[in-house]
Amino acid sequence: SEQLFVEMADAMAAEGWRDAGYEFICIDDCWMAPTRDEHGRLQADPERFPSGIRKLADYVHSKGLKLGIYSDVGNKTCAGFPGSYNYYDLDAQTFASWGVDLLKFDGCNSGTLELLAEGYRRMSLALNKTGRSIVYSCEWPFYLRPVQQPNYTEIKQYCNHWRNFFDVYDSWSSIKSILDWTALHQDSIVKIAGPGGWNDPDMASIFVLSQLVIGNFGLSWDQAVTQMAMWAIMAAPLFMSNDLRHISPEAKWLLQNKEVIAINQDPLGKQGYQITKDKNFELWERPLSGQAYAVAVLNQQEIGGPQNFTFSLTFLGNGLACNPACSIQQVLPASRDWGVYSWVSSLSVEVNPTGTVLLKV
Repeated sequence: SEQLFVEMADAMAAEGWRDAGYEFICIDDCWMAPTRDEHGRLQADPERFPSGIRKLADYVHSKGLKLGIYSDVGNKTCAGFPGSYNYYDLDAQTFASWGVDLLKFDGCNSGTLELLAEGYRRMSLALNKTGRSIVYSCEWPFYLRPVQQPNYTEIKQYCNHWRNFFDVYDSWSSIKSILDWTALHQDSIVKIAGPGGWNDPDMASIFVLSQLVIGNFGLSWDQAVTQMAMWAIMAAPLFMSNDLRHISPEAKWLLQNKEVIAINQDPLGKQGYQITKDKNFELWERPLSGQAYAVAVLNQQEIGGPQNFTFSLTFLGNGLACNPACSIQQVLPASRDWGVYSWVSSLSVEVNPTGTVLLKV
C-alpha cells in the first residue's frame, strides 16, 4: 500500500540509507487496478494507493529519493494485471507524467521471443521519447536464455540493467546458485558491463522483492557478508529486499558499509570475475579505478571451522596488481589494514565456512 512506501521513504531518509547511496524505492507487481481506465491508461489500485502514484512520487521526491515502478512487456503482468503490450507509448507517457524514475519491465505473457524482443526495444524508445530520465530495468535475457543465447550488445543498447538468472530467495542455496551461474557464464557477460548498462545477477519475484536478502532470516552472518561482498565484485545493482522498520544493527552496518558500496559503485564500472577455484575456495577479482583491485576469497565449504587459503599475489590483475608492491586493506568481514606486500609475496587468508574475505589491493 502507499502507506508502506511512505514509511520506507521516511526510514530511508532518516536512517542513513539515502546518504549511503540507496536512492530508489521500487514498487513491484500488483500495484495496479485490474483494468485500465476509460482512456486506456494504467491506474493504481484505488484501495491500496488511494492518493495515486503521482502523489506518492511527489512524497518520495520530497525526501530526496526516487520512485521505481513495475510493468510487463506482455499483455498481462506475472501476477495477471494489465501488461504494456500495444500500450508502450501510452504507458511510458503515464509513468513520466507521474514522476516515475525507474521502470522494472518484466517478461511474462509475451507470446513469442520476437514479440518479447520487439516489446523491450519499443518500451526503451518510448521511455526516451518522454524526455524524462527513467532507469530501464529489463528481464530480457532471462526470458531468452532457455531458448537462445542473448545478444548482450543489443540488450545494452536498449536497457540500463538486465536480469540474467532466477529470482533470489532468502537462502544460501539461492545465493550459491547465482554465484555458480555467474562464474559459469562470465566469459559472455562480464565484458558487456559498464557505465550505463549492468548485469543484474537475479531479479525479484513478488515473493521476495529483489536482490539483497540481507536483513531477513535465511542467511547466516557469514553468508550475508558473502552476498554483500560478491554483489560488489559483480558490479550488481544493489536492491534491498527487506523491511527497514525491523532491521538488525548488524545488517544495517553491512548494507550501509561505505567501503563496500564504493567498490560496488566504482566509476571504472568493470565487472569482476572468478580467477581460480581450488577445492572449496574461489578467488575473484574486480579491476577498480586508480589501478586498484577488489579481491574476494570465498569459502564454499558448509561444515567445519575457518580454513586458510594461500595464493601468490602474482595471480592478481594478470600479474600487474602488486607489481612491484601493493598495500592491502581488508574491507569485510571487518575493516583492517594488512600492510604492504611485494610482488612475489603469498597471501594467506582465513575464511569462515560459506564466508568471504573482501580485500582492496
